[in-house]
Amino acid sequence: MRYLSLLLIFLFCSCAKDSNAVKSLKGEALGTTYSIQYFSDSDQVTSKEIDSILEVINTSMSTYIKNSDISKINDGDRSIQVDEHFRTVFLASKSIYQKTDGYFDPSVGLLVNAYGFGPEGYAEDVTETEIDSIYNLVGFDKIELTNQNKIKSSNQYLYLDFNAIAKGYTVDVFGNFLSSKGLNNYLVEIGGEVKVEGKNKERNGSWKVGIELPMEDGSRELAYSLELQDQSLATSGNYRKFRIDSLSGKKYVHTINPRTGKSQKTDLLSASVITTNCTDADAYATAFMAMGFEKAKAYLKQAKGLEVIFIYSDANGNQKTFISDSLQDAVDEF
Repeated sequence: MRYLSLLLIFLFCSCAKDSNAVKSLKGEALGTTYSIQYFSDSDQVTSKEIDSILEVINTSMSTYIKNSDISKINDGDRSIQVDEHFRTVFLASKSIYQKTDGYFDPSVGLLVNAYGFGPEGYAEDVTETEIDSIYNLVGFDKIELTNQNKIKSSNQYLYLDFNAIAKGYTVDVFGNFLSSKGLNNYLVEIGGEVKVEGKNKERNGSWKVGIELPMEDGSRELAYSLELQDQSLATSGNYRKFRIDSLSGKKYVHTINPRTGKSQKTDLLSASVITTNCTDADAYATAFMAMGFEKAKAYLKQAKGLEVIFIYSDANGNQKTFISDSLQDAVDEF
């Protein structure tokens, strides 16, 4: 659903099983890549095990797989009984949908597709009138999950899209899997979404990650390094993932504002959210991008357990950064 602006700096490692030997796994996941770092004298986690976890999650929630549970539901099959992965993500999404007053809304999948950011592509001649008509079908409050784990909706047509939360959730699943192996110090990353536990044993301190400057030309330049310990981080940004309509020349960004139904670029260029779990961090990063800088900043005054780094554009077009007070000592400029 969105491009993640976080670039990890593996200044590595972590400790587990009282070993200095670092183990690492890398591969493909959810349309991007994953990386896992942990310490052990033996290979306690295998690529086969990770692939098995990914297969289950994809079969449950990938809109890019035709016969996944979510694809069948989106095609109108209400007999599907979803698994625990789906249920957990649905309930987490419902909670954040309510807490953000609808700025996070997985039911915008119909609009994501209409604007050309979903698995179906888009029609060149889609009109604003058609977008408005589709918007009338959007609203996560119209969708329920029954006690039998089946989707129920007042709308005949719906399209659930968990891509704005699925990477963060999968990071948490990977992390929980490592913890179940007795690996209490590790780093898990999928497409820029991160979860760390314990400390960087090689540094005898916190893990460090890097956050990029928003660069529309595709170049990469690190802006900040951030120390994390027993935390998760997710970043959302509009500055790379967009499309230009070949007929009108209009630029569409991939963050859809669920409150308006529009593909709107706000003054918030990049939102990095730090909290205890990556599921929530992922969803909040998307919600903040839709809110824009001032609303997102105001939201933080009543939010608990969220820390942020916002890179935004001020009234004069200058790039500025807002960092939560509690993060000041953990962030360094490059």
